[in-house]
Amino acid sequence: MSDPLAGFPPRYLRTPEAARFLGLSGRTLEKHRTYGTGPTYRKIGGRVVYVLEDLQGWAERGAKTSTSDPGQGAVLPAKRHAAVSPAYAPRTFR
Repeated sequence: MSDPLAGFPPRYLRTPEAARFLGLSGRTLEKHRTYGTGPTYRKIGGRVVYVLEDLQGWAERGAKTSTSDPGQGAVLPAKRHAAVSPAYAPRTFR
């Protein structure tokens, strides 16, 4: 039996749905987006949407087997970090 959704684009989740999927508040997911620490998102029209696979991949970066396991990567907290991209660094005026 073939998949009835085959050939259709991936399902997109809006911020509230994506936050529920990750177990976060919508505001926390918005902060992650602002600071560049969150999952990949897309803007369609004026709407922010997330692909389920991107959410799963982002969450998997924080996978650990014990408290001493350094893991493969890290999911950073939703706050400004020292290594800020030059595009987001504060401007200085002379």
